[in-house]
Amino acid sequence: MSQWITLIIFLIITAGAASFGATNQPGKFYDDLRKPSWNPPAWLFGPVWTILYIMIAIAGWLVWRQTGLSVVLGVWAVQILLNALWSVVAFRFNRLDYAFYNIAALWLSIILFMVLAWPVDRIATYLFMPYLLWVSFASWLNLTLWRLNPVA
Repeated sequence: MSQWITLIIFLIITAGAASFGATNQPGKFYDDLRKPSWNPPAWLFGPVWTILYIMIAIAGWLVWRQTGLSVVLGVWAVQILLNALWSVVAFRFNRLDYAFYNIAALWLSIILFMVLAWPVDRIATYLFMPYLLWVSFASWLNLTLWRLNPVA
């Protein structure tokens, strides 16, 4: 299969994950939450995630080119699934507690991908660094929101 076709497939997969965020918007639930003073403005999330999803897709594609179906690609698939589920858990089901457990698992899967990808394709690992930083920040925000707004 052409390398460009597989890149397009990885972009489509990540766009599918992004669509969960787009179809599970924060809405009134999020608007009504008590938030920390350092909560980012709503407009920031879209551009940040767009850039990150492109980088996630390219990283997966780079690993695919080197390994095909492999453990490291399986970890990539797990992280994209956990990524997609977070918006559903947080905003459709309004469960900041379960969302925190989800994002903690996502964070671990990102680290595992980076460790496994390092010997395969270092650029793939570098592409995940901003993702790790953003998810670290998002994890702290999720935990803070949960603590400020305990689930009944």
